[in-house]
Amino acid sequence: MQLSKDEFRRLGYMAVDMASSYLAELSVRPVFRQMEERERQSLMNMPLPVTPLSGDEILRVIAEQILPHPMGNGHPRFFGWVNSPPAMMAVVTEILAAAMNPSCAGGDHAAIYLEHCAVRWLMQLIGFPIEGSAGLLVSGGSAASLTALAAARHRALGQLGIDVRAKGVSGAPVELRLYASTHVHSCIQKAVELFGLGSECIRWIEVDEDFQISLDGLRQAIQEDLRQGRRPFCIAGSAGSVQTGAIDPLNELADIASEFGLWLHVDGAYGAVAMLDPGTRPLLAGIERANSVVLDPHKWLSVPVECGCVLVRDGELLRNAFSLVPSYLRTEPGKGIGNLPWFAEYGFQQTRGFRALKLWVTLAHAGSSGLEQQIAGQIALARYLEQRIEAMPDFELRSKGKLSIVCFRYVPEALAGDDNALDALNKKLMERVQAGGTAFLTSATLAGRFALRACILHYGTAEGDIDAMLEIVRSTALQVMNQ
Repeated sequence: MQLSKDEFRRLGYMAVDMASSYLAELSVRPVFRQMEERERQSLMNMPLPVTPLSGDEILRVIAEQILPHPMGNGHPRFFGWVNSPPAMMAVVTEILAAAMNPSCAGGDHAAIYLEHCAVRWLMQLIGFPIEGSAGLLVSGGSAASLTALAAARHRALGQLGIDVRAKGVSGAPVELRLYASTHVHSCIQKAVELFGLGSECIRWIEVDEDFQISLDGLRQAIQEDLRQGRRPFCIAGSAGSVQTGAIDPLNELADIASEFGLWLHVDGAYGAVAMLDPGTRPLLAGIERANSVVLDPHKWLSVPVECGCVLVRDGELLRNAFSLVPSYLRTEPGKGIGNLPWFAEYGFQQTRGFRALKLWVTLAHAGSSGLEQQIAGQIALARYLEQRIEAMPDFELRSKGKLSIVCFRYVPEALAGDDNALDALNKKLMERVQAGGTAFLTSATLAGRFALRACILHYGTAEGDIDAMLEIVRSTALQVMNQ
């Protein structure tokens, strides 16, 4: 377990050299390479060594069996899901976070204050109110939404006179209702199921032609539930859906939430940081009015996984939803060894890693101007991709986005109008493109139809990569059709 200073340095330099070569060579390697079954089995069934492996042997195994099989998101032609490459400076400093190895539940040590700083920076970036609010770093958007919606449930049942922490939801005299569009992230449903509310608690609201939640449909659903004696308690909106990048009309959602006394939760895991782009910022107006906002720095900000964040306007409410410390024993700033209130009182985790360092490093190294340039540039590349698609007769644009996601499909003249055949063709060519290793796309189902989906998040992606991806799609489609 323990290494001498010289041995630690020697192995550390070897690891840095490996990481440097890996990152430098990514763009000339395949985006993705499927593993052979023997390679999968070798990793899964590796026996636990009886005698210790040397540091050199461990690095050899990593070099030969692990580094050659990345997910692919470090490559500039990786357009899948919402997975970014890592900010290189944060890669460098991850070893320091591991070396310190603090538990960030709370206490009087540097990691805690750095997390307060980094969370405040995120609030500033999206214009979220700082005074009286609370935020903490979690694993990602799903854990962040779970945390925020726990506070929403705590408030809703408290308003009904129910101590949900003591009685649970079984003590509620009426059924609670949460409202979300059919394009909201699946973590919203997982959260309400874990809370014991059941998925039937959710009223699914259809989207319009721009994939935004229907405001008329939302209002009608709330009024209908009120007439039937149910208890509306929360609206979950999207600030950049993961399918199309659609942004719900947040100001209007805030108005409706205020009118009916509902909690407004905004899932901005992907798109909230588009506030940094002056051209996109007006589309996110109203996010500062939300009761809770989720954002994932490990998405568009390129903070190494994992790093999510939850922001809640009423910090004391969030604390009451989770803290097991009696109010008369709670830590106050400047008093006692604990100093600031512990993060463990604001969420489920007790032991928490030093996520704040890689977040702080990424934000500090880029600066707000660098982040603005990066995000604006990737949004511009998405608009470039849309223009290219619209100019090509054998491609069809399936969504006109506002962020960095573009959905489209290949439509050869011979299959025009045959949606079932186009679904089958595009699914097959997506699979071929992924396996081919020269680009990586995923899919979305829009209006019941299969679409190819490109999400541009890599700081190294250029117009040439967009052009190459389209040619790869076309050539792959021709191969599939000629078989």
